[in-house]
Amino acid sequence: MLGLKKFLCVILSAILMLTLFAGCSGGQEGKPVLKVLNWGDYIGEGVIEDFEEEFGVEVIYDMFEQNEDMYTKLKTASGNASYDVVIPSDYMIQRMISEDMLEKIDVSAIPNFSLIDDKFKDLAFDPGNQYSVPYMWGTVGIIYNTTMIDEEVNSWSILWDQKYAKNMFMMNSVRDSMGIALKYLGYSMNTDNMDEITEAQAALIAQKPLLLGYTGDEIKDKMIAGEAALAVIYSGDAITCIDQNDDLAYAVPEEGTNVWFDNMCVVKGSQNIELAQQFINFMCRTDIAQRNNEYINYSTPQIEVYEGLSDDLKNDPLFYPSDDILDKCEVYEDLGDMVKVYDDMWTEVIIS
Repeated sequence: MLGLKKFLCVILSAILMLTLFAGCSGGQEGKPVLKVLNWGDYIGEGVIEDFEEEFGVEVIYDMFEQNEDMYTKLKTASGNASYDVVIPSDYMIQRMISEDMLEKIDVSAIPNFSLIDDKFKDLAFDPGNQYSVPYMWGTVGIIYNTTMIDEEVNSWSILWDQKYAKNMFMMNSVRDSMGIALKYLGYSMNTDNMDEITEAQAALIAQKPLLLGYTGDEIKDKMIAGEAALAVIYSGDAITCIDQNDDLAYAVPEEGTNVWFDNMCVVKGSQNIELAQQFINFMCRTDIAQRNNEYINYSTPQIEVYEGLSDDLKNDPLFYPSDDILDKCEVYEDLGDMVKVYDDMWTEVIIS
């Protein structure tokens, strides 16, 4: 009887081990699986497939539209980690660090980190790059159709001009739309002053009847098709639009704007930290970083990719704004307890 019990225990243990192994591998033919969460349309064509082939792995690749969507997705996910690699923006990285949502990165396992320009390292949202590696950067500005606009676009105030009623789009983003309203009023995009925040909300509510709507990734198709005179857009998306419609142009308003940095991070609880760091290193490699840069059209922090650009691109303010422009820009900061205040204010704008 003891022998039978021992035999059954061995069989049960073997089944359990096989089940656990299958759950960990999860890939086709037992390949390791890497789960990546990135912005929509934010990686070069074929890059994921090339990583899979080179490293003999399977990548599950999902997308998000706003930092807040990504944050909620991770917060509500079951298990230790629903993803291994995620690519948030500066202020969200700061928030995720404070909430222990990210693993520390072993830079020695990412030799291509040396190819990242030092001016994009050791920034305030992640001192020492303990949790993140730079991916892309850019600005928020106004894209406009020169056949519909007969004036210089140099101020956020144009987004409140009655003459462009029902001919404008704003971003469906709490930080970007609230931030633009704050800059329009002469305030910081990171203010915690309730009077200033309330004034910005009132400005957005007053603006709402003038808008065609709030948009995300679809803004590129809309502006290329000439559906509006004006829209708020990220600089790289503006470049994509301009490449396909010569009537379009991009401006960073004189009041200043947000300069943002998207970095690659490893999600807390990842069961594939080594593979996640290999992916980050792969993305920093010159040939891969160049393919991503050419497809995405955002500004690159990778030294060799930047050096390979034409002088026209290096001097193009859409790609690489001058110091005069950048001096007026702000990097979003984690708002801490004020996040809920901003969210509530934005919700009232949407439902108003």
